[in-house]
Formats: sequence, structure tokens, C-alpha cells
Amino acid sequence: MGAAAVIALIAAGLLVLIAWWTWYTIGRVFVPVDQIRAGMAAFTARGLGHRVPVPQTGGEIQSLAETVNTTLEQLEEARVRERRFVSDASHDLRNPIAGLQMQLEGALEEPDDWDWKPMVRSALRDAQRLNDIVIDLLELSRLDSRSPVPVEVIDLADLARREVERRHSRVPIGTHLERDVTVRANPVRLNRVLNNLLSNSERHAESGIEVTVARDGADAVLEVLDDGAGVPEESRERVFERFARLSASRTRDPEGTGLGLPIAREIAETYGGSLGIADSPRGARFVLRLPLAARSTAT
Repeated sequence: MGAAAVIALIAAGLLVLIAWWTWYTIGRVFVPVDQIRAGMAAFTARGLGHRVPVPQTGGEIQSLAETVNTTLEQLEEARVRERRFVSDASHDLRNPIAGLQMQLEGALEEPDDWDWKPMVRSALRDAQRLNDIVIDLLELSRLDSRSPVPVEVIDLADLARREVERRHSRVPIGTHLERDVTVRANPVRLNRVLNNLLSNSERHAESGIEVTVARDGADAVLEVLDDGAGVPEESRERVFERFARLSASRTRDPEGTGLGLPIAREIAETYGGSLGIADSPRGARFVLRLPLAARSTAT
């Protein structure tokens, strides 16, 4: 066998070895990809609770699997929230609908000369409650979908002063408003936050409410404090759950929707802020925090 033939044979062997190594390496690389594909194909049968395997190989494939699982977790959480929301909404809508239906059916059975006005007033209250619930549900739907709304620079002191002045509260509302505390938000939505907080405080206050606006570091802070019984520490997060109402709230305002505080928190979080209940010597102290607007944008 000549030298050329030997070289050709060696070259052919090297090519075969390279081809086999390439096939083997690519096959190993794509094994986790195939596992991820198989895992995703199983979602129809196993549901969103299923997760794809995460190869501990580092690099892009592991990152892909982790991203897929994170997305699935978010989808599952959204599905759970949607189911709970539909269940709670159906339960809350059923009561005024049933009351309205019963009153209308009763009115039809009365004689022609019967005084129908008291029953119509009662039916109108149920219809107004239905309207309030539907309005709140629509607002929550917009917030959940992150529908874009125009924003502008808002002076919290001006907003608070206007809202307090226009209200006809059963108790006095005092104010401590620092000027030039500005935030970027939609004025209608931010006004709704303050309105919901004041309405809640008015239901529980005994003799007065205090509204405070101040600057705290990089945050604008708006507080609404009443002198009522307050909220037990163990229930401070529960009041922000949709349709959740404490027994005291149901007694003072049986017609409430249970959506005012959840809507207020959703709006605060939409603009990068927070809403919670802080400690206070007496009553409930609601604290809204929002990032301060850049001074260069304020006018």
C-alpha cells in the first residue's frame, strides 16, 4: 500500500471519527431540548401545574427551561386568581340580583291600588349596588390588563385638598399637606385611591379623620388616619383581598362592594408604589407611597 493510500485511509478514519463525535455531541446537546419539548407537549394532559425538566448544564438551554417554568408559574397564578375572582364576583352579585328579583315578583302580586313606592326604592338600592359592583369589576379588569392610561405630574397636596373640600363627610376631616410633593400618575385613578380611602375611614371614624401629605426620601407619602376601632394586625392584609370584608365593615356598611381597598392597592402598585396599614395609637392608618416625580418634570 502506497503512502498516498495510507494517508487517504487515515484521513477517512479521522473524518469518520469527527463525524461520529459531532453527531454524539450534538445529540447530547439536544437531549435536554427534546425533554423540554416533551414536557411542553404534556401540558394539554397534565395542565399548567406541570413543569419542564431543568438541565443543570448552565448556559442558554438551562436558562430556557427556567424561563419556561417561570412563565408557567405566572400563568398558573393568573388562572387561580381568575377562578377566585369569578367565584367571588358571582357570589357578591347573586345577593342584590336575588333581592331585586324577589321585590319585583312581590310587586306584581300586589293589588293595583297598592303603594308601590317603598318597594321601588328598595329595588333601586339593589340596582345601585349592582351598578357599583359592575363599575368596580370593570376597573379591576382594566388594572389587571394593564390598559395604558395617560399620566401627568400631580401635586398630592392639591389633589387631597380638592377631594376633602368637595366631600360632605359625617365627621370633620383635618389636613396636614406639604406642598410640592409630586408624583407621576393618572389623576382620575389617583383621585379614586384617595376617595376609596376616605370612604373607608368615614365608615369607621368616631369623631374625625386626618389626611397627611409629606415627602419621605425618594417617596411621596399620603396617609389617611381615622379614630375608629382600627384593623387587627392579623387582618391588615386580608382587607386588601377582593370581596373580603371584616364583620365590622359589613355591620357599618352592608351595601359595600368589598372592592374599594383592593382597587386602591392595585392602582398604587401600577405606579410603582404601595398601599398598606401601619401602626397607630388609635384607629386605622392607611399609608400610600409613590415614587416622587423628578423635579425637572414638575411645573
